[in-house]
Amino acid sequence: MIVGELRHGQLIIIDRIRETVRLAEGLSNSGDLSPDARARAIDCLSRFGERLRDMRAGSVRAAGTSTIRRAREDTGFMAEAESALGHPIDVISGLEEARLIYNGVAQSLPPQDGLRLVLDIGGGSTELILGQGAEPRALESVHLGCVSMTERFFSDGEITEKAFGKARVAARLELRPVKAFFRGAEQIESIGTSGTIRSTERVASELGIIDSHALTPDALEKIIARVIACRSINELSLPGLSERRAQVWPGGLAILAELLSVLRVAELKVSDGALREGLLYDLLGRLTHEDARERSVQAMATRYNVDTGQSRRVAGTAVLLLEQCREKWHIESALFGTMLEWSARLHEIGLDISHDGFERHGAYIAANADLPGFPRAEQRFLAFLIGSQRHEIDDRAQNILPQVWREPSLRLAVLLRLAVLMNRSRSAVEVPAVTISVSEDSVHLSFDSSWLAANPLTAADLEREVGCLKAVGYSLTFS
Repeated sequence: MIVGELRHGQLIIIDRIRETVRLAEGLSNSGDLSPDARARAIDCLSRFGERLRDMRAGSVRAAGTSTIRRAREDTGFMAEAESALGHPIDVISGLEEARLIYNGVAQSLPPQDGLRLVLDIGGGSTELILGQGAEPRALESVHLGCVSMTERFFSDGEITEKAFGKARVAARLELRPVKAFFRGAEQIESIGTSGTIRSTERVASELGIIDSHALTPDALEKIIARVIACRSINELSLPGLSERRAQVWPGGLAILAELLSVLRVAELKVSDGALREGLLYDLLGRLTHEDARERSVQAMATRYNVDTGQSRRVAGTAVLLLEQCREKWHIESALFGTMLEWSARLHEIGLDISHDGFERHGAYIAANADLPGFPRAEQRFLAFLIGSQRHEIDDRAQNILPQVWREPSLRLAVLLRLAVLMNRSRSAVEVPAVTISVSEDSVHLSFDSSWLAANPLTAADLEREVGCLKAVGYSLTFS
């Protein structure tokens, strides 16, 4: 956990709290978490939750990474974890993790305009990011982590030259498909971050192997020789290496050695900034209206040739309806309003594939595209709204959303459907003022009588919509 405070426009880090949970160690091939690993995680989150309550944190963002991505969703673990922490937990994709890591590194180092290669070895995955200045250009996440590699090649606790050799070959094979994207330019500043790399740099400094706070391939080979000489993880004791890091360090060291070798990194500098700092600066960006999600929505609208005039009209109508029923329907959260607006702006992205079933095409695109800034749950939320804009509402897509979003998402889908329906003529003339009144399971629309009489097709569409909403438990009337 990292805690920051905004002072005079600058983000000041005031606390860092770290506990080793080794969640990946308890993940089975079928995606189940062992009781021990699960208990360690819940206990840790309970303590973090208590700390958050004590400090009365104003804005909190929590993220789950590699292990949570691979764990089964039907175990109830996430609900228990969110309850322990007292806040929702975003499950972020590997590429989103890489973007946030680069953000954390870029904010923690002096600005520069040249190319930067950032490497981050986590417990279950390794992220590689090539960026220029403050912007990432190429991102990749590979299934190589210090916990998973140690479990795979050093599970008996023995450290041998043969086991190290096998671990390095496995890492080399995993990195081979992506190496072309991250090497080749001579003037690349290479930066490593997170536990494995920082621990390795600390050990190398304490042993006197390096004197510039930068790791080299030669220094790593010397460290590996020292590690192999220890013969077992229980006997692994080197200056600068904590006991908890030693338990997963051999696997991480094998990955690090191959990263430098495969990517031809001559010198790897070390940064304190990483994922947690990236999350904090990303949260700050959202609070100051520099939201990466907004950039993703704009980019997607451009990529799929969205009619901006029509999307703007639908979004305007949807927001108008929302303002009238936000309180009565308990959808006051800023997130709900933002998701409704974004879904309206992107509701026609599926037309770039086909008009037939374009809402389904749009939902698939929204659910599966790389959308920097969007956690997995928010991406699914967006996809559900886009897919529910007409015809039947897909309750399967709704049921994979977090429980607390399910009823609000259905109500937002109703508002989006009505906004799309009222703008079906695609006319540049604004829809006249419409009044919406709602109860727990009913919707009533009041139009200017002359406008409704002049738009018989809209009236016919509203008649059909009565049946569609009835199927999901809502009655629709209009006059």
